Amino acid sequence: MAMAASPPRVLCAALLVLLASSLIWASCEAEAAGDGRRRLAMLPPRGWNSYDSFSWTIDEAAFLHNAQIMADRLLPHGYQYAVIDFLWYRKNANGSGEDSYGFDSVDQWGRPFPDPERFPSSAGGEGFKHVADKVHAMGLKFGIHLMNGISTQAVNASTPILDVDTGKAYVEDGRQWTASDIGLTHRTCAWMSNGFMSVNTDAGAGRAFLRSLYRQYADWGVNFVKLDCIFGTDYSPKEIMAVSETLKELERPVILSISPGTEVTPALAENITQHVDMYRITGDDWDSWKDVRPHFDVARSFADANKIGATGLRGRSWPDLDMLPFGRLTDAGVNQGPHRSTNLTFDEQLTQMVLWSMAKSPLMYGGDLRHLNDDTFDLITHPTLLKINHHTKNNMEFGYIHSERTSERNEHSGRSDLTNNGGTVLGLATCNDKNTGGWHSSSKDHICRGFGIQNDNASFCMSKAKLLPTSDGVTMSGVEDQAKFHLVGIDTNDGCLDASVSPMFSTCEQHSKQVWELTENGQLKSSYSGLCATMKSSKEGESETTGARAWTATGDKGEIYLAFFNLDTASRKIAVRVPDLEKVAGQKLARKHLCTCTEVWSGKSRSLMKGDISEVVSAHGSILFEIQC
Repeated sequence: MAMAASPPRVLCAALLVLLASSLIWASCEAEAAGDGRRRLAMLPPRGWNSYDSFSWTIDEAAFLHNAQIMADRLLPHGYQYAVIDFLWYRKNANGSGEDSYGFDSVDQWGRPFPDPERFPSSAGGEGFKHVADKVHAMGLKFGIHLMNGISTQAVNASTPILDVDTGKAYVEDGRQWTASDIGLTHRTCAWMSNGFMSVNTDAGAGRAFLRSLYRQYADWGVNFVKLDCIFGTDYSPKEIMAVSETLKELERPVILSISPGTEVTPALAENITQHVDMYRITGDDWDSWKDVRPHFDVARSFADANKIGATGLRGRSWPDLDMLPFGRLTDAGVNQGPHRSTNLTFDEQLTQMVLWSMAKSPLMYGGDLRHLNDDTFDLITHPTLLKINHHTKNNMEFGYIHSERTSERNEHSGRSDLTNNGGTVLGLATCNDKNTGGWHSSSKDHICRGFGIQNDNASFCMSKAKLLPTSDGVTMSGVEDQAKFHLVGIDTNDGCLDASVSPMFSTCEQHSKQVWELTENGQLKSSYSGLCATMKSSKEGESETTGARAWTATGDKGEIYLAFFNLDTASRKIAVRVPDLEKVAGQKLARKHLCTCTEVWSGKSRSLMKGDISEVVSAHGSILFEIQC
């Protein structure tokens, strides 16, 4: 569904909204600059990242070309961070790849250095200084991707550690420390085990290495750091806090973004949001609907937990739904630049952009800007979406919706919840959700829950299993251990139930994501995520999993934004009752002549006096309304 051309009056209104949005953005940036480092990330950051279009093959000329286009076309819309993604220090040669060893440029102090063949201005020890200077001259801010910890090459070479206070090798307790003294060989990155490992931040030498690392980046002119392999699966709170404290010491303020975000829950983010500016809450989001769809559940969880715009390192912290894979792209992990167009339909791109805006996610565009077409440009700079992304509050999923199919599904649709025996669907929700109750312990030491309305005897059961001690930094007392357990499928070899974003059975291991507790309220609560299990018949679950969703948000002038999303593979009519919307909005909306409801894409007005707002939404599509009173 392409956005319809606006009539002159609607176009003028859109231009005024764009102008107002730009002025507000500039005002907030000025306020942030005036208050120094603390308020640097008061709004969700926007920018361009090289990964989706170049993987790790970006070079200096291509990066600066993209940066110039970004400055000319996207900077007026608040996109200001130009980011070189991972492996900028790796030679692009035969045998070199994502997890290869021995191809990295590392300086005498064990720090990654730009590959001089791809970044010729780095020669002579200059690093990214000349690139950063050019980016700053364009009016942009410069960012780089980093792997957490220290290079395996540096550890194997026992490179000395720089003491930034003396300019010499770090000495403590009468001896000179090296990379091999601080590298934790048992904590390598899960997806790049040959590349990097964690640093012992309890040691003075470990903290000295981090100071030398980030001081160098600040000297180069880096404004933004995307730190990988430190959150989610590779969660390392000590190192997150150590890096955060190191960045606070720098004279140049640096935005801290952490990733990749696999297996992230609000509970996992609870103790680190104040130490970062943005943090990935999903795995890599590529250009397929199966990647986009799970973001609806994740975004809802973080909105429900009041994590959007919580206190952060330099103002606020923002749950990050990952980059926008539109336009000209490459493929994950390949040694090849942009060579194909996105696989997402325009409806799917629009849906993704609307969700990212309603959830106030940072907006980092991933396509090759040298091939930015007008449709994509109009989408990522749409004034109403950008206004929602920066200048709304009370952003949340709206549950009071009615939906029915208006056409047959056009493709096979997968399911993100766990289906058992063809009849039940297991999911996760916040524990104040009324659907999380009803679990009980049976006489056979099973944990069960009934489902369905007509058949009270229908139930879903899992067997308790011996609790394995966790090895992921989660500490539980002996008394707590007695009330907690693992769960396994009955008569299956599927392993233990684990509470990642969507529940699944996986190999039993010593990880808190497989630890559960039956509460006095009859809830099955995950020790890892803090969420509770829900159970429905598969027929009930279909609407929630593949059907309709809605989000609401309140603008800075009191306007109400309402978005419909159709996650199904068939068209759906989606409707909300105005009285239900009034409960969330906290104001009367159905007042004749006082309130207007406009469908944003077409500019058409709707009457609120009819008592509901409804629209047929195409498969994987979205509709956005703006209500002003």
